[in-house]
Amino acid sequence: MVVKKLTLQNFRNYERETFAFAEELNVLFGKNAQGKTNCAEAVFYLCTGASLRIRHDRQLIRRGAECARIGAEVSTRYGALSLEAVIFENKRELFVNGNRVRRALDFLGNMNSVFFSPGELRLILDGPDERRRFLNLSISQTSREYAAALLRYQRILEQRNGLLKERDLSLIGETLPVWDEQLARYAAGIAVRRREYLKELSRLAQEAHAYLTDGAEELSLLPDREYRGDEEGIARALFGELAASRERDLRLGYTTVGPHRDDVKVLIDGADARGYCSQGQARTAALSMKLAEVEIFRSLSGESPVLILDDVMSELDLPRRKKLLDRVGGLQCILTCTHAERVLYGAACNKIRIQGGKIVGGGA
Repeated sequence: MVVKKLTLQNFRNYERETFAFAEELNVLFGKNAQGKTNCAEAVFYLCTGASLRIRHDRQLIRRGAECARIGAEVSTRYGALSLEAVIFENKRELFVNGNRVRRALDFLGNMNSVFFSPGELRLILDGPDERRRFLNLSISQTSREYAAALLRYQRILEQRNGLLKERDLSLIGETLPVWDEQLARYAAGIAVRRREYLKELSRLAQEAHAYLTDGAEELSLLPDREYRGDEEGIARALFGELAASRERDLRLGYTTVGPHRDDVKVLIDGADARGYCSQGQARTAALSMKLAEVEIFRSLSGESPVLILDDVMSELDLPRRKKLLDRVGGLQCILTCTHAERVLYGAACNKIRIQGGKIVGGGA
């Protein structure tokens, strides 16, 4: 999977610019705050329909403009693909091969990408929300069924939490079991898919981590709770847990049981990374998880995703930089940095210099 051309119009600090990307390593370089990350963000948006940096799409529109437009021409194993997103103040329009899609789910996963930046330390050091978000985004790119189940689960969860705040106990008593049955059914599907994904992610992340550290450390990823049995059995068990937690949930005003509360334990040499690892160890662990994600996408889709490395090289020591460059060979990579010559060590690449939201040439 290769992005051949990316066009940005009134996106972030870009008025209008078109990027021509090579099939392997592409380096966007220039001073800070010039638009390198904005370009990388646009590619990720076309893959997921979401930004990793903001919550409201209107923040993507260039100041003074009415809308932003992102378009890409992509080469896949199935042939040429075009993707486009037009973002307005209060809505957006999504297009696949020139045809408008009504559901965000139909836009998701046409192109896959893995995004890594220094901010990914949150994946290791922050709370469970970051690790759940990682799992949800990653699995959704390769499974629209998972994305649909997750969306339905979240909507039912909102309904249940709203009901828990009601003061009409008779209404709660009549309605809550109905929501619990639906919630448990979707929760079971989510739990099974996460269980399968995490098992493979842990294996591949362990291999990548051993490669980056020369075997000096061992990385393990484990669920903080085990869901045993098949989907039907898990649904029954969760329905029982929801019933048992009703009194507590009523007291607290929210649902305390289900996949929205789950976490992933990240262990380095058997110790909880959140409490014991250094920033360097956390960075290597997060990078290992992202490299594992690349391999999973490759296995499931039959082609490599686009790997986006945003200002990562400056955070790695020399041996890990060289190892990372070797590891990303053979897939399309979009790498941002301030000084290309300090991180590439002679690696062949397509260099694009960015200044003030414009392409101003190549070279170091």
